[in-house]
Amino acid sequence: MSERHWLLFDGDCGMCRRSAAWVRRRDRQRRFEIVPYQSAPSPPMTPTLAAACEKAVHVVRSDGTILRAGRACLFVLEQTGGGRWIRPLSAPPLLWLVELGYRIVARNRPLFSRFLFRREEMEG
Repeated sequence: MSERHWLLFDGDCGMCRRSAAWVRRRDRQRRFEIVPYQSAPSPPMTPTLAAACEKAVHVVRSDGTILRAGRACLFVLEQTGGGRWIRPLSAPPLLWLVELGYRIVARNRPLFSRFLFRREEMEG
């Protein structure tokens, strides 16, 4: 495996692309190889992983461990300077709330995407 972690996201989703760009800007130490799962090489991509990536963001850590959904997001935030507030969110029962929040956002990406894009346009 690479020394870097792989961040695999849905390249067809505008919100996912924007989120990946945000991570890319924050990843100053270049800990992540950030690619749409649709164009990720093998390894790390496998048919099973590709099917899973259709439903949620995934991180393949440098040691081969695979994280998905909320856990993957928390790992990315921790690795890109998220601070001490990330650790408590990584343990139950707070982790369960993170995963629930992830599912809600993932199922409603178009709605959240419109809200986030409109906000960015107003700020920029």
